[in-house]
Amino acid sequence: MKNTDAMPDLLQGSGQFFPALISAFDGAQQHIMLETYIFDFTGSGQALGLALERAAQRGVRVQLVVDGVGTGPLPAQWQQRFEAAGVQCQVYSPLGRFGLLSPSRWRRLHRKLCVVDAGTAQALGFCGGINVLDDYYDPNHGHLSAPRFDFAVRLQGPLVDEVAQNMALLWQRSIKTRWTERFKPASPQALLATDSIAEYAGRTSVALVFRDNVRNRKKIEQAYRKAIGEARHSIVIANAYFLPGGKLRKALVHAAQRGIRVQLLLQGKYEYFMQYHAARPVFHALLQAGIEIYEYAPSFLHAKVAVVDAHNAKPWATVGSSNLDPLSLLLAREANVVVHHAGFAQDLHQRLQLAMQSEGQRMDPQAFAHRPLRQRALDWLAFGLMRLALWLTGKQY
Repeated sequence: MKNTDAMPDLLQGSGQFFPALISAFDGAQQHIMLETYIFDFTGSGQALGLALERAAQRGVRVQLVVDGVGTGPLPAQWQQRFEAAGVQCQVYSPLGRFGLLSPSRWRRLHRKLCVVDAGTAQALGFCGGINVLDDYYDPNHGHLSAPRFDFAVRLQGPLVDEVAQNMALLWQRSIKTRWTERFKPASPQALLATDSIAEYAGRTSVALVFRDNVRNRKKIEQAYRKAIGEARHSIVIANAYFLPGGKLRKALVHAAQRGIRVQLLLQGKYEYFMQYHAARPVFHALLQAGIEIYEYAPSFLHAKVAVVDAHNAKPWATVGSSNLDPLSLLLAREANVVVHHAGFAQDLHQRLQLAMQSEGQRMDPQAFAHRPLRQRALDWLAFGLMRLALWLTGKQY
């Protein structure tokens, strides 16, 4: 099945993403597959639960996978409702007796994927960074005065079946649950391809790039480094938890030294000690190279997107679940969509520019270099703890 008219739709925040999902769920005829790191039923998140319940009640096969850390066991009320409706729900890698004390439990399901009616003419797919979590609510911080900043894409066409096959493989192998013969892979190798590319009307190519702990360990990072290395005019990256490894940092510095304008939109609102402070020791070299760093101020930045050369001959854009930090690039299951299309790249570029100019605070290199001693001590403490954690996992970064 191939759709030559469709192009990925960019969706910003749960305000656009949730209605698109609910519409797809309410129109589903055969099956729904949903993977998410967090499924929270507060506020608008409840509407997603109700939509899954409605679909299952009318006979649609609904399969939901949530992460054992991000979500854990669903609330008892919703477990009972889902069971009564026929929603099949599994928890990926429950923590078990020792919890996160065991480094093997640090490998999480962080990707956010959804497929509705794969293999049919009306098939829809979704990929991005948005959890099932109300934009105005945070489980640790309560009500938010401004919405969380994040993106997803809606897909049609041949790439949807590739998303479905990969999700089916996770359900079969990791969850140990039998899948329908229709989506059972002919061979495991076919579903572990590095990426899958769909052509839309000869104008757009879209690639689905996975990160796992088997054959696709470095594919997302390699996609970033390739795009940065081929950049000719501009690079804009918005990333929630930004602590790139040495190769990726060097790629950004070299791009800036070639005269390319490099802009980073990063988390400015304190969320977690490790993620906030561990990133800061790498900022100095980036700022010295002329890279512009903007801190998103109104709310939590959760986006994991980038645009390269949006207004030039070879635009490149990505939207997905992968942060540029050790947890995402070394341990977690992640999924990103890469799009080569001028209109899509320019749309994303415009939204990021607006966020930087109207809602971002540009970091001053001099002020950063002379930040208080206490803050620098916390930064290096967090950085050291991160390095220790990597050593415990046996990973090099």
